[in-house]
Amino acid sequence: MVRVIASTWALLLGVMLLMVGNGVQGTLLGIRGSLEGFSTLQMSFVMSAYFVGFLGGSRMAPEMIRRVGHVRVFAALGSFISAVLILYPTVANPWAWMVGRVVIGFCFSGVYVTAESWLNNSVSNDIRGKALSLYMIVQMVGIVAAQFLLMAGDPTGFVLFVIPSVLVSISFAPILLNVQPTPAFDTTKPLSLIALYHVSPLGMVGAFLLGGVYAAMFGMSAVFATQAGFTVAETSFFVASIYVGGLLMQYPIGWISDRMDRRLLIALLGIGGAVAGAFGLLFGGSFVAVLIAGFCIGGMSNPLYALIIAYTNDFLEVEDMAAASGGLIFINGVGAIAGPIVTGWFMGLVGPLGFFVYIAFLMAAVACYAFWRMTRRPSVSVEDTGHYAPVLPSATAVAVDMAQEVFVEGLEEGQAEETAAQPSAQ
Repeated sequence: MVRVIASTWALLLGVMLLMVGNGVQGTLLGIRGSLEGFSTLQMSFVMSAYFVGFLGGSRMAPEMIRRVGHVRVFAALGSFISAVLILYPTVANPWAWMVGRVVIGFCFSGVYVTAESWLNNSVSNDIRGKALSLYMIVQMVGIVAAQFLLMAGDPTGFVLFVIPSVLVSISFAPILLNVQPTPAFDTTKPLSLIALYHVSPLGMVGAFLLGGVYAAMFGMSAVFATQAGFTVAETSFFVASIYVGGLLMQYPIGWISDRMDRRLLIALLGIGGAVAGAFGLLFGGSFVAVLIAGFCIGGMSNPLYALIIAYTNDFLEVEDMAAASGGLIFINGVGAIAGPIVTGWFMGLVGPLGFFVYIAFLMAAVACYAFWRMTRRPSVSVEDTGHYAPVLPSATAVAVDMAQEVFVEGLEEGQAEETAAQPSAQ
């Protein structure tokens, strides 16, 4: 880990500042929108717009990088992010915010592709898994820190919008001044969705459903908390609890996933998330209960995405993994676009607690489908599976490809150990 930090500290510092900026604007808009009198439906479209832009950016950013290079793309997109963050309080209109969220989602997607490309190029194969773990930790710490930064100013003013704009602008300095050479960039044509479904129905359906869960947590948690009557501080703690749960549960779940049928673990995590959602629904009047529900939902759902990727890889040939990652990211993005809109619809039906209804429904659907798939084909033996690698649902194809490289490395290590043990067994 010391080697990882020594070779990537500037990049990781920049990524952390980026995540703080992104985390602040996501929660702040949920709070400010309610103060401006925007309806739940309007806010759901505003939040969904980010994922429209993010999905578009994930498809277009690679071509932009190939045409003009990492540095120019990084600087240009960063400038747009800073500008939009400043414009939010200036034009307090839901339609203007929707456009801004599309732009910011697109730009953050391109920025993440660039940063993750540099990270991948900065580390050797033997520490790639640790680098990916540290990258995920930095992302989560940045988002959690962003929630407490919200208490530094008044959400009705301009200061809280200026802070993330400044942080995003500063974040580019350590990355652009990094002495690491600009990495080569190449992409693989995604595997068709039909072909991906035939390879792993659970991977395909699970990625779609988890896209909806992640988008609800990232986009609508602050809207729920504000409409439930929480203060700014309470809203910050609630949103932070989701990511703290996701951070703390990544490694225990990853360790377990390498030692059991991953479909069963997916089903159990789905049940856990559904129970946590039901708990939040039943005891939503208590702030402590909401914090517990948020922690458990984040702890169950965030590791699920990496688990879905690892499970899908179990059924892929090594040469097909990169193509499959593009399909998984696309279907996850489609689910993410629908997530805030459907969440807003549930909240319109039953009130703010519709937030928990939606999450409980999707997590239960993941569990039910995983159990059903267990009856359709036999499991892959634990000896023939690769390593779980932590990846957030916001990761681009570059980070997912890194996770797949860690998976293959673990698979090769397992096969080498099995081969080495055979002579002694004879």
